[in-house]
Amino acid sequence: MKSFLSIIFLFLIFQSLSAQDNVRKPNIVFILADDLGYGDLGAYGQAKIKTPHIDQLAKEGMRFTNFYAGTSVCAPSRSALMTGQHTGHTPIRGNKELEPEGQQPLPDSVQTIAMLLKANDYVTGAFGKWGMGMVGTSGDPTNKGFDEFFGYNCQRQSHRYYPTHLWHNQTKIELEGNDLSSKVVYAPELIQEKTLEFIEKNKDKPFFLFVPTVLPHAELAGPEDEFYALYEHAFEEKAHRGQPYGPQATIAGYTSVGKPRATFASMVTRMDAYVGQILGKLEELGLSEETIIVFSSDNGSHREGGADPDFFNSSGGLRGNKRDLYEGGIKVPLIVKWPKQIRQNVTSNYLGAFWDILPTLTDISDSPNTVYTDGISFKPTLSNSKMQKQHAYLYWEFHEDGGRQAVRMEDWKLVKLKVRNPSQSTYELYNLKNDPSESRNVVKEHVAVFEQLKRYMDEAHVETDVFPLLTKE
Repeated sequence: MKSFLSIIFLFLIFQSLSAQDNVRKPNIVFILADDLGYGDLGAYGQAKIKTPHIDQLAKEGMRFTNFYAGTSVCAPSRSALMTGQHTGHTPIRGNKELEPEGQQPLPDSVQTIAMLLKANDYVTGAFGKWGMGMVGTSGDPTNKGFDEFFGYNCQRQSHRYYPTHLWHNQTKIELEGNDLSSKVVYAPELIQEKTLEFIEKNKDKPFFLFVPTVLPHAELAGPEDEFYALYEHAFEEKAHRGQPYGPQATIAGYTSVGKPRATFASMVTRMDAYVGQILGKLEELGLSEETIIVFSSDNGSHREGGADPDFFNSSGGLRGNKRDLYEGGIKVPLIVKWPKQIRQNVTSNYLGAFWDILPTLTDISDSPNTVYTDGISFKPTLSNSKMQKQHAYLYWEFHEDGGRQAVRMEDWKLVKLKVRNPSQSTYELYNLKNDPSESRNVVKEHVAVFEQLKRYMDEAHVETDVFPLLTKE
């Protein structure tokens, strides 16, 4: 009898271990909006633009109110996201353009989230805007962990929603009829089709789907369809004179637009509908319960191309916009849905930033993390654990307009302007708890706090030859 019970016991242990081995890793879908402000979503207070799918995502997951982008412009913010390092350490720290197409590439030595997940048997795909290395360079997305890429490799090309071409891995996809005079193929719609195809094609494997949509980045353009019809007569308008499609059009220009407010609102709602389509595809394939959805934006709201962030309160009452290191330039929405792990309709004030994403996703997926990171896994926050570690400080830098730096410690925020010219450099200190709009500089009233944050600021920046910050202009 004892022998029989022992056999049964061993059999049950074997069955348990086998079941654990067969547990599928969670799929991960990371959707990154482009230049979407902290206040551009209904879930974050937007009153004029409809975003029902993302708002529902927030109700079904966790909405973060104290989360930050990598910095206040595209390429370095995405570099911080992909590498898990803030802009004092990550290799790309500015929008450095290369000719004839592309930006400064991520170096060979740098590992990304996609590389770490791919090493853990994830199928990886990126669909949208890249901007961290042209095809054939060390920063080519297929050299940085993605099995498949489709979209704009070059962020300069993404200024046009009817571009002459996109890229599918190393293949240039000419868009017939698009010649900067004629508008035939709307690129976001084509990219969305390929995104949904990736989910369908890889439904039986764990996958990491990165969707860096170009919406709602300027230019302000799109089909005059059901999304535009929602807002066509909703607002008072003043036409924006830009560089229309035609003989004089250039890749980097922004088109003229008759109703910029309606067009911008329709672009945000279109992006929301694309999120809804992704969620619908997951539901259709029975993948919703085993997929983590993350939604965020690469920086704050923008003013280019006729956009009117003041009218829409796109910064959510915060000071500044894209390119600023004030809150409106770097604070972004973050929504995470993780079925069976995150309680629904939860708000978190966890203080974090893009460099936390890499350690969090590798932690969740049990992927080996062999890279240096400035980030902290916030999986404990997602799991409602009290064991969450906290940052000593967060740090950002911006390389245009004379150079800027910012550091946040708890409720304190220090901003340095005109970094490259020490004789003109100024410091601004804010207590965000008492002054979330950063309207009262208290640097002279809190000298000890200023000195501590200045030490953090000096500690965080490591100078590079490619993106120098401390060199005088």
